[in-house]
Amino acid sequence: MAEEVQTNYTGETIRTLEGVQHIRMRPGMYIGRLGDGRNPSDGIYVLLKEIVDNSIDEFAMGFGKQIQIGIEDNHVRVRDFGRGIPLDAVVRAVSILNTGGKFDDKVFKKSVGLNGVGTKAVNALSESFYVCSHRDGECAWARFERGELKESGRESTREKNGTLVEFFPDAALFKDFSFNMDFVETMVKNYSYLKKGLTLVFNGVSYKSENGLLDLVNENISEEPLYPPVHLEGEDIEIVLTHGNSYGENISSFVNGQNTRDGGTHLAAYREAIAKTLKEFFKKNYAPEDCRQGVVGAISIQIQEPTFEAQTKMKLGSTYMWEKPATGEHGQTIRSFVNDFVSKALDDYLTVHKELVPVIEEKIKSSQQEREEISGIQKKTRERNKKANVYNRKLRDCRYHFNDKVTEKTQEDIEASSIFITEGDSASGTITKARNANNQAVFSLRGKPINCYKESHRKVAENEELNLLVSALGVEDDLENLRYNNIIVATDADDDGMHIRMLVLTFFMKYYPDLIRRGHVHILQTPLFRVRNKKENRYCYSIDEKEKAVKDLKNGVEITRFKGLGEISSNEFADFIGENMRLDIVKLADEESISDIMAFYMGDNTIERQNFIRANLRSEEELEDINIQ
Repeated sequence: MAEEVQTNYTGETIRTLEGVQHIRMRPGMYIGRLGDGRNPSDGIYVLLKEIVDNSIDEFAMGFGKQIQIGIEDNHVRVRDFGRGIPLDAVVRAVSILNTGGKFDDKVFKKSVGLNGVGTKAVNALSESFYVCSHRDGECAWARFERGELKESGRESTREKNGTLVEFFPDAALFKDFSFNMDFVETMVKNYSYLKKGLTLVFNGVSYKSENGLLDLVNENISEEPLYPPVHLEGEDIEIVLTHGNSYGENISSFVNGQNTRDGGTHLAAYREAIAKTLKEFFKKNYAPEDCRQGVVGAISIQIQEPTFEAQTKMKLGSTYMWEKPATGEHGQTIRSFVNDFVSKALDDYLTVHKELVPVIEEKIKSSQQEREEISGIQKKTRERNKKANVYNRKLRDCRYHFNDKVTEKTQEDIEASSIFITEGDSASGTITKARNANNQAVFSLRGKPINCYKESHRKVAENEELNLLVSALGVEDDLENLRYNNIIVATDADDDGMHIRMLVLTFFMKYYPDLIRRGHVHILQTPLFRVRNKKENRYCYSIDEKEKAVKDLKNGVEITRFKGLGEISSNEFADFIGENMRLDIVKLADEESISDIMAFYMGDNTIERQNFIRANLRSEEELEDINIQ
């Protein structure tokens, strides 16, 4: 009989967490995921952004025209030339929660940094943290370790006014982390586009924009637009708009200089306003999706005290341009603000630039014709699948998160929701047994999907497998209805598996590129080797990891080379798709041409592709282990 455990609930069990201890205990509440730096949403980038945001806020208030950012060996240095933190408040400003200048609207009218938390979170989650504020010939500085003050001082200085912050993320929290410089460069570029006149120097390279969001769209557009991008600016709002021939929509969105990758109320309002304005301008009842098909653009708005749906500020949740919850007072809704601006400004622009009008209407009519044709084909295919009861055999859905009876889902629920796309009964059966059925679904492909690059849209619409996949994802009508936050392609690490992976990614790139741009699509890493002795099992994802495991476990090791998902038992697989799951995000840079990528990888077998394969081909000796026992 198990020993009964008694827990005494007394005054001694009530704990008070001092300073920033709460942040260290619950980092996810403050920065979202921890991660190792391979995903642009990982915590180390949130830490960097929190510090830079403070400097951006200084520039927005009219102080400091340059921000210097340096990252070397994961050590971060940010120096601005704003007003500097008040010298008598330096320690409090970076270490005591709910302390900061952004509670005062007169000092920071439209800040992006989170009131009273951001810098404290960076301090708490860093092995070392140093801050120095320069003000009028004096400076105050402080040095911390994991949020604890080690030393501080105040002295004279000849440095220009401003604030210097240096930090090193805590390796005990961010396991084996490293900064991806491409991610940081994208962040820095976005800051420059949104703050005209501001110079950001990242590792010695200067970034500055003279034309704001217009520069962003022009420099990142991956195809020839149908007409020159329309650039419109107003008080607290800036938009850019053009159309291309690609599928889907590619609209970047920003709030107070923050890149809201997952959109929110402002992006929804902009999408609505585009369709509404064009319908009214042409005086025809065009479908919204036809007005927006192929749209490339951007929107940036400035609001007071924005509310985000997640701590990482990827999605705007605010309803109003400003509000005071204590009194119930609020300003104009974001929806009406954006609609009013776009309706008048875009209508006026098209009235003057009449040469754009027939180009835009032809694009809408072309989208309408194709949509109506394809929708009819897809409807027939889905009805046929429904009668054959194919859907239920291919999708093992989540038990909790997307049950129709469950109406309230937390942000944590949504972010954890995943669907594995795999091939064959063996692999899908293994994952189904090993998954967390509360938030992980499994979709099973039958064989290889068709090559969407080479086939017509009509042929793709008639394809049973891809129709069922679209239904499973919930994106038949709008990407905003996506049922899973993480779309995970899980295929074998062999030739057939790699081919299936490319075919699935080609489908997403061609018809649903925003799923990739928003960071929803991932590749599941599965171990290539199991190294074990009598005491321990280790799973290795590369030859280097295998060799290290052999060295660590020493004598009597047994090495197994996994060649397919079906070879891995469901008990073992549970370790690979749980908290320790390794995912590679599928990243598509804005400037990369989707058509060029698909032509290179999925088109005719050209000499260029053959040379690429030869240059990157691994030898059999690299993939097979000759010492397998």
